[in-house]
Amino acid sequence: MSSLIELDDSRCQHRGQLVLRLQRADRRNALTRQMLRDLLAALDTIASRSDVRVLVLESSGPVFCAGMDLGEMQSHANSPDKEQQWQIDSELYAEVVTRLFSLPFPTIAQVQGPVLAGGVGLVVACDFVVCASTAYFALPEPVRGITAAIVTPFLVFRVGAGLAGQWLLSGQRVTAEQAQRSGFCRVVIEPETIADHVEQLTTTILSGAPTALAITKRHWHQCTKANEVIQQAQASIQVSAEARQSADAREGLAAFLEKRPPSWTVE
Repeated sequence: MSSLIELDDSRCQHRGQLVLRLQRADRRNALTRQMLRDLLAALDTIASRSDVRVLVLESSGPVFCAGMDLGEMQSHANSPDKEQQWQIDSELYAEVVTRLFSLPFPTIAQVQGPVLAGGVGLVVACDFVVCASTAYFALPEPVRGITAAIVTPFLVFRVGAGLAGQWLLSGQRVTAEQAQRSGFCRVVIEPETIADHVEQLTTTILSGAPTALAITKRHWHQCTKANEVIQQAQASIQVSAEARQSADAREGLAAFLEKRPPSWTVE
């Protein structure tokens, strides 16, 4: 596992709480292919551990996650086998979000700052979302000529089809307070108290029996047809990969990296 992903189990033996942390603050915790591979390996390890009762997903620095690393995406777009590269990235990202969503115990996203694009998928895969007042969410994929296909089924699961559509199509920022009103975010608090609140929430969750919590989460997913969400995410892999092949995707990515407005072509 690279130094860009950290598993902190210092509180696991006596408390049952494990922390999974993104550690790429200098690049706003943007996700590279290697980071996704490391996340997937970490989630496999976490799922197999009998001492984990609550997982906290957090990140270092002021930004929770800026989504996929667009510089790396650009390099893949310029490769001779770019279609294959896009397929690999889409499959890997979908697998990470699905594994996080499917963990058999409660999960908490501790969101201290902005969450963009693919970073939103990591957050919506968690059962509880605790936001600092400095946090906001945005899905700017259409502005970059692509689509948040894999995030979509998980977002619909959390906030409903109508609101998810507004977030996906507008690309507008959703403040922490708006996310709380939608039911997506559990609480909005000042940044300096977010860790303490997550600790309190963890204590509350851990008052439940491990077996009862696991059964409850499994039954909740059954009642809400979570298996269909996973199937939809798998179907979205191809949608995500195909969207990156368009002329709009090439222009949107280039415009973002060149810090200029995109120039769309209308067919």
